[in-house]
Amino acid sequence: MPASTSLRELLNQHSGPAAHELIERYADGDVRCFACGHRCLVRPGRFGVCRVRFNDGGELRVPRGYVAGIAVDPIEKKPFFHAYPGSEALSFGMLGCDFHCGYCQNWITSQALRDERAQAPPSFIDAERIVSLALEHGCRVLTSTYNEPLITSEWAVEIFKLGKQSGLVGSYVSNGNATPQVLEFIRPYVDLYKVDLKAFRDRTYRELGGVLENTLNTIKLLKQMDFWVEIVTLIVPGLNDSDQELREIADFIAGVSPEIPWHVTAFHPDYRMTDPPRTTVETLLRAHELGRQAGLRFVYAGNLPALVGDRENTRCQNCGERVIRRRGFEVLENRLMSLTEHGPRAKCPACEAVVPGVWGNSKDARLSAGVGAPRRVSLRTL
Repeated sequence: MPASTSLRELLNQHSGPAAHELIERYADGDVRCFACGHRCLVRPGRFGVCRVRFNDGGELRVPRGYVAGIAVDPIEKKPFFHAYPGSEALSFGMLGCDFHCGYCQNWITSQALRDERAQAPPSFIDAERIVSLALEHGCRVLTSTYNEPLITSEWAVEIFKLGKQSGLVGSYVSNGNATPQVLEFIRPYVDLYKVDLKAFRDRTYRELGGVLENTLNTIKLLKQMDFWVEIVTLIVPGLNDSDQELREIADFIAGVSPEIPWHVTAFHPDYRMTDPPRTTVETLLRAHELGRQAGLRFVYAGNLPALVGDRENTRCQNCGERVIRRRGFEVLENRLMSLTEHGPRAKCPACEAVVPGVWGNSKDARLSAGVGAPRRVSLRTL
């Protein structure tokens, strides 16, 4: 029996019914799935594009009860630069994805049911244990990441619902291929949402397995629904690095809100895309400048720590005062002042303008110097 078949059977055993909010049933046993923008019509005995949501005799079954990876990460790695700076996130991921990006840096988990080279055996765990691990490790945030979280939203909500009772914040690190139904489903339990805006050409998106319009609509809807949104564009030489395309991305984001942080990050060869060279510092600085020219107030250059000058830091959008100083994932200085003792808003210490973000209170805002590296949680303890 092929390894992929045995993994498939194992995962099928660790599944549960799909949320009724995310499906539409038909008389012949077919089920329409609304977990992601593909909106798959899944017939009995078949799987959706994601390869993990499947129709078992007219019931759509979805992943639950396992992780393929789990770690304590600085929240800046997600990256969220305007949410709980210096705090840590318990990050967990499952298997499968609704895209098939040739440069995926998490392909071991995301492509596990699509590529026989991807070997990421699951570790079985319940939601209560994940929440307790977060609390044991002093995390402020729970993050569904490493594979596409939208396709495992039922499991994420099960975890985040428990976490919320203990004061933990839910977050998604996603490709943004969402539907209104899935965003409504997760909204009570997810406050922070990072979207990968991979390009601004529909042809590129279709090669990766998606549709550009779906991601653009998701970004607009996230903002309307009052998620805290940050956007990442991994700049791949020859794929999306022209001035015109980067300017169009920046213009789009600014049109939704100039306060949305845009992270322009450096590519390194990975998975099936080994030909393009690494992204240069000069390219990141050029993208940063294009974002600023478009009117974006917060543009960050990432993946090349200490090589991009001031472009890892946060400055007040009103007076230009530096309020957070970073090096890579480390917060070296945080000068934000809480507006209220227990509120999430903060102000600039120089001009007292409110700096957009979800900052928490003073006990959440600590320096992370020296603990800026991810800490793997031992799966043997699960």
